[in-house]
Amino acid sequence: MLEFRFPAYSLTLACIICMAGAALAQDDAPSLKNTAAASPLANPRPGPPPRLPSDSGQVWQEYDLKPYTKELAKVDRPHQAIIDWVLRETGSDAWFTDPFGFINADRETLRVYHNRQMHQVVKGVYERFVNGTTEPQLFGLRIMAVGNANWRTRAHSLVTTVQAQSPGVQAFLMSKENAALLMALLRGRSDYREISALDMVVHNGQAQTFQQVRSRNFIDNYRVAAGAWPPYMPTTAEITEGYQLQLSPLMSLDGKSVDLVIKCNIDQVEKLNKVNLELPLQNGQVFPGQINVPQIASWRLHERFRWPSEQVLLLSCGVVAAPQGQANATLLGQGTGLLGLDRLISSTGSRADALLMIEYRGNANARLSPGQPPATERVATPNPLSRGRY
Repeated sequence: MLEFRFPAYSLTLACIICMAGAALAQDDAPSLKNTAAASPLANPRPGPPPRLPSDSGQVWQEYDLKPYTKELAKVDRPHQAIIDWVLRETGSDAWFTDPFGFINADRETLRVYHNRQMHQVVKGVYERFVNGTTEPQLFGLRIMAVGNANWRTRAHSLVTTVQAQSPGVQAFLMSKENAALLMALLRGRSDYREISALDMVVHNGQAQTFQQVRSRNFIDNYRVAAGAWPPYMPTTAEITEGYQLQLSPLMSLDGKSVDLVIKCNIDQVEKLNKVNLELPLQNGQVFPGQINVPQIASWRLHERFRWPSEQVLLLSCGVVAAPQGQANATLLGQGTGLLGLDRLISSTGSRADALLMIEYRGNANARLSPGQPPATERVATPNPLSRGRY
């Protein structure tokens, strides 16, 4: 032990350090207590909240949501759709930068604190929910694939091109009569596949999601297996591929136009690349192993469209991960899923022009056949013409 010796006494270095540490701890204790006492989180200030900033003319406004939400008793958090559509109109930055403001909602009330210009935007969205239709609406949805993009040659005179922001996506509008002619043209092609045809019943402004996914297992590594032969055991990983589509339509007050937000995700495992490994053995030899490295094709779409409700919207997603696989003899290949995943995700990783056709068909309850349950109790169902094939 290292010692310091002085004429009258000696102290070890360890004792000096301990004494100094105790003194520092004693001196710092009051300051730590003072810091904790000064923290607003440790001791919340009692009384009313501070006065809200109003330098930009901000005002408090409450909007009654009960006329809308009372029709959606079975929907979880129906007021969230109103918040979502307000943010789509205003952008999220308007609520987190100058001027100060906030928005909050529950099933009964929408609360907004902002300037009058922002309240005008919020009021426009609010009225489309509360003063618009509260009946469930019916939309026809058709998902297709064409092997060659030259279908446009004959369809060009039937459609009108409209602007789309997503790279590779083309949007078209057409009358319902021209939509029927286009479907006849497409069905006459040998490279045409209809993935799904279904009716979507959805309340105004709410979101509806359809998906079909499947998992694929593959060998991604080897681990040592002590006392066993072979001395290495393969480890597996899982990757999910499939299709997810979310639609959120909002009707105008007069019902003459539709705003639609579309989110579409496709993930396809094109192939599992094989990689050979040489795993060392104790005798100096090697044990052969093989792992797989997935090759994945992914595609994303998130966009908003507005079009007259008496017309049909057609989206071409470009030549992407192909919804064109042929049927097979496996359970998956029987096509019993809602979107027919075996036809959506090709086992060969092929490509096709993916098409999405959306048609507004009016009040869902008005189009029900006698004896059918109310539209609020229905979910999207495949078109009866599919005969269970997709």
